[in-house]
Amino acid sequence: MSLSFTISAPSLGLRPELQRKIDKKTKPIGSLGRLEGVALQIGLIQQTLSPTLTKPHIVVFAADHGIAEHGVSQYPQEVTYQMVKNFLNGGAAINTFSKQNNIELIVADAGVKGEFEEVQDNFLNLKIAYGTNNFLEKPAMSEKECWKCIEQGSKVVENIAKKGTNIIGFGEMGIGNTSSASLILHHLSGLKLAECVGSGTGLNDKGIQKKLTILKQADRKYPKNMKAFEVLRTFGGFEIAHMVGAMLEAAQQNIIILVDGFIATSAAMIAHALYPQSKEYMIFSHQSGEYGHVHMLEHLRAMPLLLLGMRLGEGTGCAIAYPLLESAVNFMNNMASFEETGVSEAANKQTPI
Repeated sequence: MSLSFTISAPSLGLRPELQRKIDKKTKPIGSLGRLEGVALQIGLIQQTLSPTLTKPHIVVFAADHGIAEHGVSQYPQEVTYQMVKNFLNGGAAINTFSKQNNIELIVADAGVKGEFEEVQDNFLNLKIAYGTNNFLEKPAMSEKECWKCIEQGSKVVENIAKKGTNIIGFGEMGIGNTSSASLILHHLSGLKLAECVGSGTGLNDKGIQKKLTILKQADRKYPKNMKAFEVLRTFGGFEIAHMVGAMLEAAQQNIIILVDGFIATSAAMIAHALYPQSKEYMIFSHQSGEYGHVHMLEHLRAMPLLLLGMRLGEGTGCAIAYPLLESAVNFMNNMASFEETGVSEAANKQTPI
């Protein structure tokens, strides 16, 4: 099988006109900081001088990991199942923040160890298996399983797009998935594994060292020059592979991609390695408190919107950052220009540093 996405970077032809519109607002040039860059990016993605955000969604993909049986997380594997139940019951942080910002939340079982009897409009059964293989013993996924994840993730976005949405955030849940993300970072960036491994759900120094030892042991079993797809299927989780397919489909459909923290950014790294143009559709919501995330952002040359020390996952960074995107499109559409108000453009100077 082979990837069949058609992804082109947004045309830059509209860029001068967009920048002119931003600069002519009644403010010193650059005085809205990052909001100006976000407005410009959204305008380019949508190829319009009047960008909008319609029917925002967040999709949380959940799955279990075979490596979790080695104690690489502070929490037992069954917490994945318990937290998905919490999402479906409306009791998690992502439920709170999504509701606060009028974002539609979808929860997808990509491979949780357990069955869900809930029949809810916001629940998708995409289960590949009851968790991945233990990559200490063999690759986390077969090629067939990895392709199926990518295809299913793509289909999720295809269906959401039919509702008219133009912005989707991606989150995850899966005990052990910081181990997967650390190894993805290690292989795609070339950084030493020790620079990629952090506390995850809250391991102490001893726990981090144990995690690092296990991941080094696993890493020695595999080649160092694997392509992105092989890195994904060897170390990734079903939820990460679904996010890769979802992100690529979103980029193909010119949909804004809101990227969450460490795990979601590992999917973004894979998507970028497969289709570099996909990054042009990504807005990185925050810099996670997880140790390796800053290295991921540096590798992608991405600047996050927020720095709050968050490391929860679930797409919470996407939900919290979303109002900033609303502010960016609102000033583009609603803020008066110098010409409209008669305010002297002498005020329109570069903001002093």
